[in-house]
Amino acid sequence: MEINHYEFKYGEFGETTGVQINLRGFDILRFNNISKGTAFTVKEKIKFKLSGFLPPRVKTLEDQIKSSLNIIDNKESDIEKFIYIRSLYDRNVVLAHAVIASDVTKFLPIIYTPTVGLACQQYSAQYRRPSGIHLFPDNIDYAEYILQNYTDQDIRVSVVTDNQGILGIGDQGAGGLPICLGKLMLYTQGAGIAPWHCLPISLDVGTDNQELLDDPNYLGWRHKRLTGENYYTFIEKFVIAFKKVFPHALCQWEDFSKQTAFTIRDKYLKKVISFNDDIQGTGSVAVAGILAAMKVKKGKMADQVYLVNGAGAGGVGIADQIQTELMEQGMNEKDAIARIFTMDSRGIVTTDRKIEPYKMKFAKNPETLAWLKSPEDNTLLNAVKNEKVMVLIGTSGQGGQFTKQIVEAACENCQKPVILPLSNPTTKAEAIPSDVYEWSKGKALVATGSPFNPVHYNGKDYRIGQMNNSFVFPGIGLGVVASGATEVLPSFFSAASHAVAEFVSEEDLKEGILFPPLDQFRKVSLEVAKRVGAEAIKANVTQNDCAFSKFKHNNDPERLNTLVDKMCWDPKYFDLI
Repeated sequence: MEINHYEFKYGEFGETTGVQINLRGFDILRFNNISKGTAFTVKEKIKFKLSGFLPPRVKTLEDQIKSSLNIIDNKESDIEKFIYIRSLYDRNVVLAHAVIASDVTKFLPIIYTPTVGLACQQYSAQYRRPSGIHLFPDNIDYAEYILQNYTDQDIRVSVVTDNQGILGIGDQGAGGLPICLGKLMLYTQGAGIAPWHCLPISLDVGTDNQELLDDPNYLGWRHKRLTGENYYTFIEKFVIAFKKVFPHALCQWEDFSKQTAFTIRDKYLKKVISFNDDIQGTGSVAVAGILAAMKVKKGKMADQVYLVNGAGAGGVGIADQIQTELMEQGMNEKDAIARIFTMDSRGIVTTDRKIEPYKMKFAKNPETLAWLKSPEDNTLLNAVKNEKVMVLIGTSGQGGQFTKQIVEAACENCQKPVILPLSNPTTKAEAIPSDVYEWSKGKALVATGSPFNPVHYNGKDYRIGQMNNSFVFPGIGLGVVASGATEVLPSFFSAASHAVAEFVSEEDLKEGILFPPLDQFRKVSLEVAKRVGAEAIKANVTQNDCAFSKFKHNNDPERLNTLVDKMCWDPKYFDLI
């Protein structure tokens, strides 16, 4: 009978309480989930036969954090800091997360966007050790066996990518895995889902990125991407295996591109507990910012006109969630859709041209647009001017799209236009916040997708709220896991939007700031989880209660709140058994 190298012990709420180690000697140091590095006590060194394999000094976790912070501070670039944190994670999971938790505002942009985009591009060159699962056409028929042999089997959340739509940089072949790793680190930091409950998966179906195919160091499946029936057969095989091995785990689809993202999300919505963060998470966090803006404007969402510049998965996801919110506030579907415009590289999306199915809902009949007399008229500036756009959202991945003329035009449409340049990384942002403040004479309400420094305007510094999906997806995941929801409903994302918006303080609203500071990350995530769990109970999709806890919420929201609080993990060393 095979003996596990180590086994975590769990309490009543599914929280990790300790770890039983079945190894002795140097082998213990090879496993990042259980290694304490220089923090093993003298008694532990003797008990587990580690004496002689470590220096004599015993450090506390606090000592280790200080040492690591000093090393990080001496790194010259963010990508070097990312590499160090990832290598630290590969050696000692607790210490890596403790370092991040010591200043989440500082480290979130390093472990996630914008730095993680560069890590994806350099994945093959930076590769050091295995850190997830790679499924590709040559091994997909053995997916069930591969998943069963993953070291950690109590998986609660998995982030899964096919690597095609990575941030603003597109097809990265096998290089998308750092996105999964980064997002799962945020599940841990925000929602307290322990690292050994998290599984990053790359579905490597090839790449159409010729630069990667020509790179002798490229580590991925060196073929053009699977398409059509071959692609969807591959995905089907993965879903069947995942559902069988991890029946209660949440699958977050990540960075699938355009139509594929919608097709995969919709096809497997009820077959596996899943959602697409690029579509639904992005929509949820965008609506959170808009709800906060309405408090500042003392206005109603129903009175605004919306334009999403960038009709990919994220952009249409935002349009979808705006529509959902408008309808929840009492507007009918037709009127809600009429107030939302989407725009791609050819201009306002209209019904008279061939477009992907996912764009059809918000496509406009060109005959209703009196200003659109020729293709040359179909510009962002003309759309903002003629449709009286009040909320302008950028998901185009094209830096500098929101020019001075466009911002000034938006200011003509209302007293406080909402300008949201959301594209990542920073160089892809549609506008720089300081420019928007200057061009709008301080009128515009601004939030961005990437982190920006405070803007100095009229003798005062203004924090720029970061409209980051990390405010919603960790809490949504925890809410689903804790409630035992058997599917992820649209109402979960609406609940998350309202929870985030309500976390913006009155002081920040007075300054026109639309998001809470990142140091509120854990508090926001737990509140999102509780709201999502309450929605799951209300919708009666919690038939199984929580599969990971002896404590049952019994469809009582107060008991669910207790479970959410109690099952969270914090980066501290366990007693070793």
